[in-house]
Amino acid sequence: MGAGVTSRTDGILPAQAIAALTEAGGIRPATPYAADQIQPASLDLRLGQRAYRVRTSFLPGASRTVGDCVGRLSLHAIDLRPGAVLETGCVYIAELQESLALPSDLAASANPKSSTGRIDVFTRVIADRAEAFDQVEPGYAGPLYAEISPRTFPVLVRTGSRLSQIRFRRGQPRLAEADLAALHARTPLVNVAAPSLQGGVAVSVDLAGFDGLIGYRAKRHTGLVDVDAPGAHGIDAFWERLPADGSASLILDPGQFYILASKESVQVPPDHAAEMVPFDPLVGEFRVHYAGFFDPGFGHAGAGGAGARAVLEVRSRDVPFLLEDGQIVGRLVYERMAEEPATLYGAGAGSNYQAQGLKLSKHFV
Repeated sequence: MGAGVTSRTDGILPAQAIAALTEAGGIRPATPYAADQIQPASLDLRLGQRAYRVRTSFLPGASRTVGDCVGRLSLHAIDLRPGAVLETGCVYIAELQESLALPSDLAASANPKSSTGRIDVFTRVIADRAEAFDQVEPGYAGPLYAEISPRTFPVLVRTGSRLSQIRFRRGQPRLAEADLAALHARTPLVNVAAPSLQGGVAVSVDLAGFDGLIGYRAKRHTGLVDVDAPGAHGIDAFWERLPADGSASLILDPGQFYILASKESVQVPPDHAAEMVPFDPLVGEFRVHYAGFFDPGFGHAGAGGAGARAVLEVRSRDVPFLLEDGQIVGRLVYERMAEEPATLYGAGAGSNYQAQGLKLSKHFV
């Protein structure tokens, strides 16, 4: 059994409890944390020294470790210390610097960071003997790995690069529909008087336009994106700007990647966290929002975020699909925090997307 933490309240662990869990040995970083690695309700995960190009994505299943599977499926090993290029269309398994020794009542879930999703890098965390991606069972003790598959841009990564983040939860803190309605009545979660709450707060797409644009479509056959170089890349070398033409609609081309934005302003109260449901087959043949975590304080006026939209990372499936202004494209599910974070999103380092509208990742100027 892993180490415990001071708070026993059900909910998502805040930053101070993540730090306490680390001190108690429940999280075991190979090197000391970076200054901004612990976020208000999550921990950024860092790439280790090695990655492996593998033939296929996989899950180890209940009886195997990730190492067992890599040994069978690996094509070659890659040293990440000097930096390495990960090519589009390939699958890589990378060691992570953080391993776990969780207590029996604490589970975890992972997701790509916002900046990772916005450059269309498909990333999932895998634990030994896992039967699902991005899910870590209570009491798990062992290493963590990242499956990385760039979809649109080749990326330059290195030891210490942060592509994923992990949350720790005790109990079942997800809000039921009645609780969600009560929270919205107390603190509006979106700027809609009576939003649809079935399965989470409905989020729709804004195709009316932002300063003459409705979004961006990724270009093919571009240069590298250095994941650790914010502001180092020009927009026009990687993105096609999509003008607002008055139609308030957009036909998604199969296999293309788009950055769009929600029509609603989103707010996450300080005592809650939220996650975007990444794909809902009831709303259309596309995937929306690879990076699903919204920290406490996102969009919150008290943390400088009034009016923050949800940026939508959209990839169409096998057929063209017509999106229209105001069409529901996803759902935000809310979870209770075990306690309020010491620092809210927007009030500390690493809050790159507070008060955002239509915004590309931090890599682009």
